[in-house]
Amino acid sequence: MKQLLKALTETFGPSGHEGEVRKLILKEVKPLADEVRVDALGNLIVHKKPAANSKNPKRIMLAAHMDEIGVIASHIDKKGFVRFTNVGGTFGKYTLGARVRFMNGVTGVVGYDRMEQVDNALPINKMYIDVGATKKEDCPVKVGDFAAFERTYMEMGDRLVAKSMDDRSGVAVLIETLRAIKSTPNDLYFVFTTQEEVGTRGAGAAAYGVDPEIGIAVDVTATGDTPASLKMVMELGKGPCVKFRDPGMLSDPRVVDWMITTAEKAKIPYQREVLLMGTTDGREIQISRAGVMTGALSIPCRYVHSASEMVDYNDLKNSVKLLTAMLSKAVSF
Repeated sequence: MKQLLKALTETFGPSGHEGEVRKLILKEVKPLADEVRVDALGNLIVHKKPAANSKNPKRIMLAAHMDEIGVIASHIDKKGFVRFTNVGGTFGKYTLGARVRFMNGVTGVVGYDRMEQVDNALPINKMYIDVGATKKEDCPVKVGDFAAFERTYMEMGDRLVAKSMDDRSGVAVLIETLRAIKSTPNDLYFVFTTQEEVGTRGAGAAAYGVDPEIGIAVDVTATGDTPASLKMVMELGKGPCVKFRDPGMLSDPRVVDWMITTAEKAKIPYQREVLLMGTTDGREIQISRAGVMTGALSIPCRYVHSASEMVDYNDLKNSVKLLTAMLSKAVSF
Protein backbone atom coordinates (compact mmCIF):
# COMPACT_ATOMS: atom_id res chain seq x y z
CA MET A 1 0.00 0.00 0.00
CA LYS A 2 2.92 2.36 0.59
CA GLN A 3 4.01 2.33 -3.05
CA LEU A 4 0.41 2.92 -4.12
CA LEU A 5 0.10 5.81 -1.67
CA LYS A 6 3.36 7.34 -2.92
CA ALA A 7 2.11 7.23 -6.50
CA LEU A 8 -1.28 8.67 -5.55
CA THR A 9 0.03 11.55 -3.43
CA GLU A 10 2.66 12.57 -5.96
CA THR A 11 0.08 12.76 -8.77
CA PHE A 12 -1.26 16.23 -9.58
CA GLY A 13 -5.03 16.65 -9.21
CA PRO A 14 -6.64 19.80 -7.80
CA SER A 15 -10.44 20.08 -7.74
CA GLY A 16 -11.88 19.89 -11.21
CA HIS A 17 -8.69 18.41 -12.70
CA GLU A 18 -8.67 14.87 -11.28
CA GLY A 19 -7.96 13.12 -14.60
CA GLU A 20 -4.42 11.91 -13.89
CA VAL A 21 -5.44 10.58 -10.48
CA ARG A 22 -8.41 8.80 -12.04
CA LYS A 23 -6.16 7.11 -14.62
CA LEU A 24 -3.93 5.78 -11.85
CA ILE A 25 -6.87 4.46 -9.84
CA LEU A 26 -8.51 2.91 -12.90
CA LYS A 27 -5.37 0.88 -13.62
CA GLU A 28 -5.54 -0.55 -10.08
CA VAL A 29 -9.26 -1.28 -9.85
CA LYS A 30 -10.23 -2.45 -13.35
CA PRO A 31 -9.07 -6.06 -12.81
CA LEU A 32 -10.99 -6.18 -9.51
CA ALA A 33 -14.34 -4.79 -10.70
CA ASP A 34 -17.44 -6.21 -12.37
CA GLU A 35 -18.21 -2.83 -13.92
CA VAL A 36 -16.43 0.53 -14.14
CA ARG A 37 -17.78 3.83 -15.41
CA VAL A 38 -17.08 7.56 -15.24
CA ASP A 39 -20.00 9.99 -14.82
CA ALA A 40 -20.44 13.53 -16.13
CA LEU A 41 -18.61 15.11 -13.17
CA GLY A 42 -15.66 12.75 -13.51
CA ASN A 43 -16.48 10.45 -10.60
CA LEU A 44 -15.02 6.96 -11.06
CA ILE A 45 -17.70 4.42 -10.09
CA VAL A 46 -16.49 0.87 -9.50
CA HIS A 47 -19.17 -1.81 -9.09
CA LYS A 48 -18.59 -5.13 -7.32
CA LYS A 49 -21.69 -7.31 -7.61
CA PRO A 50 -23.00 -9.52 -4.80
CA ALA A 51 -22.41 -13.27 -4.85
CA ALA A 52 -24.96 -15.19 -6.93
CA ASN A 53 -26.62 -16.78 -3.90
CA SER A 54 -27.09 -13.49 -2.01
CA LYS A 55 -30.58 -12.71 -0.72
CA ASN A 56 -31.77 -9.11 -0.68
CA PRO A 57 -28.30 -7.56 -1.01
CA LYS A 58 -27.85 -4.06 0.36
CA ARG A 59 -26.66 -1.43 -2.11
CA ILE A 60 -23.73 0.26 -0.39
CA MET A 61 -21.76 3.24 -1.67
CA LEU A 62 -18.26 3.96 -0.37
CA ALA A 63 -16.70 7.29 -1.32
CA ALA A 64 -13.17 8.71 -1.21
CA HIS A 65 -12.32 11.90 -3.06
CA MET A 66 -9.58 12.17 -5.67
CA ASP A 67 -9.09 15.95 -5.64
CA GLU A 68 -6.71 18.03 -3.56
CA ILE A 69 -6.62 21.69 -2.54
CA GLY A 70 -4.95 24.20 -4.85
CA VAL A 71 -4.83 27.77 -6.11
CA ILE A 72 -5.98 29.55 -9.25
CA ALA A 73 -4.41 32.59 -10.94
CA SER A 74 -6.63 35.69 -10.79
CA HIS A 75 -4.36 38.50 -12.11
CA ILE A 76 -0.97 38.98 -13.73
CA ASP A 77 0.77 42.29 -12.93
CA LYS A 78 3.25 44.30 -14.96
CA LYS A 79 6.25 42.46 -13.74
CA GLY A 80 4.69 39.05 -14.34
CA PHE A 81 3.74 38.30 -10.77
CA VAL A 82 0.65 36.09 -10.57
CA ARG A 83 -2.11 36.95 -8.14
CA PHE A 84 -4.26 33.99 -7.15
CA THR A 85 -7.14 32.77 -5.06
CA ASN A 86 -7.79 29.47 -3.36
CA VAL A 87 -9.39 26.29 -4.69
CA GLY A 88 -10.68 24.61 -1.56
CA GLY A 89 -9.31 25.16 1.93
CA THR A 90 -5.89 26.53 1.03
CA PHE A 91 -4.76 28.29 4.21
CA GLY A 92 -2.37 31.24 4.21
CA LYS A 93 -0.42 29.86 7.16
CA TYR A 94 0.61 26.86 5.03
CA THR A 95 0.91 28.63 1.68
CA LEU A 96 3.61 31.28 2.20
CA GLY A 97 6.89 29.89 0.89
CA ALA A 98 5.22 26.92 -0.78
CA ARG A 99 6.19 25.71 -4.23
CA VAL A 100 3.37 25.37 -6.77
CA ARG A 101 3.02 23.88 -10.22
CA PHE A 102 0.43 24.94 -12.81
CA MET A 103 -1.40 22.57 -15.14
CA ASN A 104 0.87 23.57 -18.03
CA GLY A 105 3.96 22.57 -16.07
CA VAL A 106 5.05 26.06 -15.00
CA THR A 107 6.36 26.11 -11.44
CA GLY A 108 6.51 28.95 -8.94
CA VAL A 109 7.15 29.92 -5.31
CA VAL A 110 4.59 31.75 -3.19
CA GLY A 111 5.91 35.05 -1.80
CA TYR A 112 4.51 37.88 0.33
CA ASP A 113 4.18 41.59 -0.52
CA ARG A 114 5.76 43.03 2.59
CA MET A 115 5.67 42.23 6.26
CA GLU A 116 5.23 45.44 8.21
CA GLN A 117 6.26 43.62 11.37
CA VAL A 118 7.95 40.27 11.06
CA ASP A 119 6.56 39.19 14.42
CA ASN A 120 3.04 39.48 12.99
CA ALA A 121 3.77 36.42 10.88
CA LEU A 122 3.50 33.01 12.49
CA PRO A 123 6.31 33.17 15.08
CA ILE A 124 8.88 30.35 15.02
CA ASN A 125 8.75 30.05 18.79
CA LYS A 126 5.17 28.87 18.45
CA MET A 127 6.05 26.12 15.96
CA TYR A 128 7.61 22.68 16.23
CA ILE A 129 8.79 19.82 14.04
CA ASP A 130 7.21 16.37 14.39
CA VAL A 131 9.71 13.60 13.52
CA GLY A 132 7.49 10.69 14.54
CA ALA A 133 9.14 10.16 17.93
CA THR A 134 7.03 9.22 20.94
CA LYS A 135 9.57 10.23 23.64
CA LYS A 136 12.76 12.27 24.01
CA GLU A 137 15.06 9.24 23.99
CA ASP A 138 13.65 8.10 20.60
CA CYS A 139 14.08 11.47 18.87
CA PRO A 140 16.58 11.12 15.98
CA VAL A 141 17.31 14.89 15.89
CA LYS A 142 20.05 16.56 17.93
CA VAL A 143 20.54 20.22 18.79
CA GLY A 144 22.38 21.83 15.89
CA ASP A 145 20.93 19.61 13.12
CA PHE A 146 19.62 21.51 10.05
CA ALA A 147 16.34 20.95 8.09
CA ALA A 148 14.89 22.10 4.76
CA PHE A 149 11.45 22.05 3.24
CA GLU A 150 10.42 18.84 1.47
CA ARG A 151 7.23 18.26 -0.49
CA THR A 152 7.49 14.70 -1.79
CA TYR A 153 6.14 11.56 -0.15
CA MET A 154 8.34 10.35 2.71
CA GLU A 155 8.25 7.76 5.48
CA MET A 156 9.25 8.33 9.11
CA GLY A 157 8.82 4.86 10.55
CA ASP A 158 5.07 4.18 10.49
CA ARG A 159 4.33 7.88 9.96
CA LEU A 160 3.75 8.66 6.29
CA VAL A 161 3.98 12.27 5.09
CA ALA A 162 2.93 13.84 1.78
CA LYS A 163 0.77 16.49 0.22
CA SER A 164 -2.78 15.28 -0.64
CA MET A 165 -3.00 12.57 2.01
CA ASP A 166 -6.42 14.26 2.12
CA ASP A 167 -7.80 12.16 0.58
CA ARG A 168 -5.43 9.94 -1.38
CA SER A 169 -4.98 7.93 1.82
CA GLY A 170 -8.74 7.24 1.70
CA VAL A 171 -8.43 6.35 -1.98
CA ALA A 172 -5.67 3.86 -1.15
CA VAL A 173 -7.79 2.33 1.61
CA LEU A 174 -10.72 1.81 -0.78
CA ILE A 175 -8.49 0.25 -3.44
CA GLU A 176 -6.95 -2.14 -0.91
CA THR A 177 -10.38 -2.99 0.49
CA LEU A 178 -11.66 -3.81 -2.98
CA ARG A 179 -8.59 -6.00 -3.45
CA ALA A 180 -9.16 -7.78 -0.13
CA ILE A 181 -12.85 -8.63 -0.66
CA LYS A 182 -13.01 -11.90 -2.57
CA SER A 183 -16.78 -12.34 -2.28
CA THR A 184 -19.58 -10.28 -0.76
CA PRO A 185 -23.31 -10.66 -0.14
CA ASN A 186 -23.67 -6.91 -0.68
CA ASP A 187 -24.00 -4.81 -3.83
CA LEU A 188 -20.94 -2.59 -3.54
CA TYR A 189 -20.10 0.67 -5.28
CA PHE A 190 -16.61 2.05 -4.67
CA VAL A 191 -16.80 5.68 -5.80
CA PHE A 192 -13.74 7.88 -6.26
CA THR A 193 -15.24 11.35 -6.24
CA THR A 194 -14.36 14.74 -7.68
CA GLN A 195 -14.53 18.29 -6.29
CA GLU A 196 -14.90 17.39 -2.62
CA GLU A 197 -12.61 20.22 -1.55
CA VAL A 198 -14.87 22.85 -3.14
CA GLY A 199 -18.13 21.66 -1.63
CA THR A 200 -18.50 17.85 -1.89
CA ARG A 201 -19.94 18.33 -5.38
CA GLY A 202 -18.95 15.07 -7.05
CA ALA A 203 -20.36 12.90 -4.29
CA GLY A 204 -23.81 14.42 -4.63
CA ALA A 205 -24.01 13.60 -8.32
CA ALA A 206 -22.58 10.12 -7.81
CA ALA A 207 -24.97 9.30 -4.98
CA TYR A 208 -27.92 10.42 -7.08
CA GLY A 209 -26.82 8.03 -9.81
CA VAL A 210 -25.98 5.06 -7.59
CA ASP A 211 -29.03 5.54 -5.33
CA PRO A 212 -27.50 3.62 -2.39
CA GLU A 213 -29.29 2.32 0.68
CA ILE A 214 -26.18 2.85 2.83
CA GLY A 215 -23.35 5.37 2.37
CA ILE A 216 -19.87 5.44 3.88
CA ALA A 217 -17.43 8.28 3.30
CA VAL A 218 -13.75 7.44 3.80
CA ASP A 219 -11.72 10.58 4.45
CA VAL A 220 -9.15 12.04 6.82
CA THR A 221 -9.93 13.72 10.12
CA ALA A 222 -7.94 16.22 12.13
CA THR A 223 -6.29 15.07 15.36
CA GLY A 224 -6.00 16.38 18.89
CA ASP A 225 -2.59 14.87 19.64
CA THR A 226 -0.22 17.77 18.89
CA PRO A 227 0.85 20.58 21.26
CA ALA A 228 -1.94 23.09 21.96
CA SER A 229 -4.29 21.38 19.49
CA LEU A 230 -8.07 21.51 19.63
CA LYS A 231 -9.62 19.34 22.33
CA MET A 232 -10.38 16.29 20.21
CA VAL A 233 -9.63 12.66 21.08
CA MET A 234 -8.48 11.49 17.63
CA GLU A 235 -4.82 10.40 17.58
CA LEU A 236 -2.38 8.93 15.08
CA GLY A 237 -1.78 5.21 15.50
CA LYS A 238 -4.86 4.45 17.61
CA GLY A 239 -6.96 3.08 14.75
CA PRO A 240 -9.52 4.38 12.24
CA CYS A 241 -12.16 6.77 13.57
CA VAL A 242 -15.89 6.11 13.57
CA LYS A 243 -17.54 9.46 12.93
CA PHE A 244 -20.43 10.57 15.12
CA ARG A 245 -20.60 14.19 14.01
CA ASP A 246 -18.97 16.90 11.98
CA PRO A 247 -20.35 20.36 11.09
CA GLY A 248 -21.89 18.98 7.91
CA MET A 249 -23.36 15.67 9.05
CA LEU A 250 -24.73 13.63 11.92
CA SER A 251 -23.90 9.98 11.27
CA ASP A 252 -26.76 7.51 11.20
CA PRO A 253 -26.71 5.56 14.52
CA ARG A 254 -27.28 2.28 12.66
CA VAL A 255 -24.13 2.78 10.60
CA VAL A 256 -22.16 3.84 13.68
CA ASP A 257 -23.26 0.71 15.54
CA TRP A 258 -22.39 -1.47 12.54
CA MET A 259 -18.86 -0.06 12.45
CA ILE A 260 -18.25 -0.32 16.19
CA THR A 261 -19.75 -3.81 16.56
CA THR A 262 -17.69 -5.10 13.64
CA ALA A 263 -14.48 -3.54 14.99
CA GLU A 264 -15.00 -4.98 18.46
CA LYS A 265 -15.84 -8.47 17.20
CA ALA A 266 -12.79 -8.48 14.93
CA LYS A 267 -10.60 -6.89 17.64
CA ILE A 268 -9.66 -4.02 15.37
CA PRO A 269 -8.65 -0.82 17.20
CA TYR A 270 -10.92 2.14 16.53
CA GLN A 271 -11.60 5.65 17.82
CA ARG A 272 -14.78 7.65 18.30
CA GLU A 273 -14.78 10.87 16.29
CA VAL A 274 -16.51 14.16 16.94
CA LEU A 275 -14.96 16.60 14.45
CA LEU A 276 -15.11 20.29 15.29
CA MET A 277 -14.48 21.67 11.79
CA GLY A 278 -14.84 20.46 8.22
CA THR A 279 -16.99 17.74 6.65
CA THR A 280 -16.82 14.94 4.06
CA ASP A 281 -18.60 13.45 1.06
CA GLY A 282 -20.92 11.85 3.60
CA ARG A 283 -22.83 15.13 3.83
CA GLU A 284 -23.94 14.96 0.19
CA ILE A 285 -24.56 11.21 0.20
CA GLN A 286 -26.82 11.50 3.25
CA ILE A 287 -29.18 14.03 1.67
CA SER A 288 -29.22 12.54 -1.83
CA ARG A 289 -32.65 11.81 -3.31
CA ALA A 290 -34.96 10.86 -0.41
CA GLY A 291 -32.05 10.41 2.01
CA VAL A 292 -29.46 7.73 2.69
CA MET A 293 -28.38 6.22 6.03
CA THR A 294 -24.78 7.38 6.07
CA GLY A 295 -21.67 7.26 8.22
CA ALA A 296 -17.98 7.89 7.78
CA LEU A 297 -14.75 6.08 8.50
CA SER A 298 -11.98 8.60 9.11
CA ILE A 299 -8.20 8.31 8.95
CA PRO A 300 -6.44 10.42 11.60
CA CYS A 301 -4.25 13.04 9.90
CA ARG A 302 -2.01 15.76 11.28
CA TYR A 303 -1.45 19.08 9.47
CA VAL A 304 -4.55 18.76 7.27
CA HIS A 305 -4.51 21.06 4.21
CA SER A 306 -0.77 21.58 4.38
CA ALA A 307 1.86 20.22 1.99
CA SER A 308 3.03 17.79 4.68
CA GLU A 309 -0.03 15.90 5.84
CA MET A 310 0.81 13.00 8.15
CA VAL A 311 -0.96 9.66 8.64
CA ASP A 312 0.00 6.44 10.41
CA TYR A 313 0.46 3.28 8.34
CA ASN A 314 -1.19 1.11 11.00
CA ASP A 315 -4.35 3.25 10.82
CA LEU A 316 -4.48 2.65 7.06
CA LYS A 317 -4.09 -1.11 7.47
CA ASN A 318 -6.72 -1.25 10.19
CA SER A 319 -9.09 0.84 8.05
CA VAL A 320 -8.81 -1.79 5.32
CA LYS A 321 -9.37 -4.58 7.84
CA LEU A 322 -12.46 -2.92 9.27
CA LEU A 323 -14.08 -2.13 5.92
CA THR A 324 -13.31 -5.65 4.65
CA ALA A 325 -14.89 -7.20 7.73
CA MET A 326 -17.97 -4.98 7.40
CA LEU A 327 -18.53 -5.55 3.70
CA SER A 328 -17.79 -9.27 3.57
CA LYS A 329 -20.91 -10.10 5.59
CA ALA A 330 -24.59 -9.38 5.06
CA VAL A 331 -25.90 -6.20 6.68
CA SER A 332 -28.56 -6.98 9.28
CA PHE A 333 -30.37 -3.64 9.48
